[in-house]
Amino acid sequence: MDFTKAYRSLQLEREGRSLLVEGPVEPAVLRSLTMHPQLDAFRRPEEQLAALAEIAGLPEGRILLARDEAVLVGYVTFHYPDELERWSEAGMADLIELGAIEVANDYRGCGLAGALLELAFAGGELEETIVFTTEYYWHWDLRQTGLSVWDYRAMMEKLMKRVGMVAYATDDPEICSHPANCLMVRIGSGVPAESAEQFDRIRFRRRFMY
Repeated sequence: MDFTKAYRSLQLEREGRSLLVEGPVEPAVLRSLTMHPQLDAFRRPEEQLAALAEIAGLPEGRILLARDEAVLVGYVTFHYPDELERWSEAGMADLIELGAIEVANDYRGCGLAGALLELAFAGGELEETIVFTTEYYWHWDLRQTGLSVWDYRAMMEKLMKRVGMVAYATDDPEICSHPANCLMVRIGSGVPAESAEQFDRIRFRRRFMY
């Protein structure tokens, strides 16, 4: 696979301040920034910043970020699925996981999440890939948003649909462990039929066991 990383950027206004949305960025850019302390959904902010820099250095890795001057206030990640998960078992070169999207609480409501996603797909570099994300309710910020599980899922579906990602069925046990969990997928226009069929076999492992 040719994982071209063509840099793009745009400006968003928030309370009279200009925020920069950019990417994919190099590891050095990430290391030059300070992580907003509210970006702690997955691990401590400084640890997550190091993880983002590591992903950015991978051949397939893509990090798009939003920053307020030198403070990183939001990001989205793309990379190959973890080798311990079923999604990596077939070794598909054109299967990429949207691993995480996170925006600091103080910067929510100004369109950063949507801008990050739209910028990620804007150049067409992902048209030859299947991009998927696994949404688990235990990762959702229900307390801060005040949303119910179902309202939060509806919000995430609406967000992902902005870039053509839609809910797909699967028999993955972790996703099936709660009805609010979901698998969302975007099959690029340049993805061959055999890759889509292979992804179907991954989604429904039990269907193809017999």
